[in-house]
Amino acid sequence: MAAVLQPPPSLPMARLRLAPRGAVSLRVDGAWWPRSRDLLSELPPLIGALPREWGKIVDVTVNAQRWADSPGRILVGHHVVRLRRESVWRRRYTVCLLDPDHGRRNLLVVPPELAAADAEYLMAAVASYGP
Repeated sequence: MAAVLQPPPSLPMARLRLAPRGAVSLRVDGAWWPRSRDLLSELPPLIGALPREWGKIVDVTVNAQRWADSPGRILVGHHVVRLRRESVWRRRYTVCLLDPDHGRRNLLVVPPELAAADAEYLMAAVASYGP
């Protein structure tokens, strides 16, 4: 079953900080601070905020223990995004975004309940890692 969702224009922008282009081989490509643990409401603004050079995200993998239940697919914009939920420890704090033509990108997921000052510090630290 697929959920069809479009982010209402009243929703705030995704809280996202990306590492600079050309950064040395990173395990994460940036940091994302969602407002909740609901993928259905959080993924559309995130995917909409990604740079065009990341391509069309068609597959998202998250840690099943960190997110509320969700369907296996959602419609974001005009394309279907498959949601994979894993219980793998190594992906406990990341979200993996895949575009078949541009490869995989990993974002550190800052817990939504983290205090703003701590979240901003963590996101800035990840984004400032450069070449």
